[in-house]
Amino acid sequence: MFVLDLTYTAPLDRVDAALDAHVAWLTGLYDDGVALASGRKNPREGGVIIAVAKDRAEIEALVAQDPFVTAGVATYGITEFQATKTAPQLAEFRQQLPG
Repeated sequence: MFVLDLTYTAPLDRVDAALDAHVAWLTGLYDDGVALASGRKNPREGGVIIAVAKDRAEIEALVAQDPFVTAGVATYGITEFQATKTAPQLAEFRQQLPG
């Protein structure tokens, strides 16, 4: 599982200009079963996405396609973690620690 930490690198008017395209990209992640949760940071300096993928390379390829990234208005920090405990609704995403 991955925590995608989005940080704006441009003024909000430039971010807002790419917002519709970013939301469409994000909707695609939900449709593909990659995104589990997402939202803006408070204060509005970026956002966070909780995502699942087979590996980090897949996540890196996906975030490189985010219109915020291609427009040069945001960057991503990617944290991979093993979700060994989850809410019941996320049971299918639980992972085992390597033995």
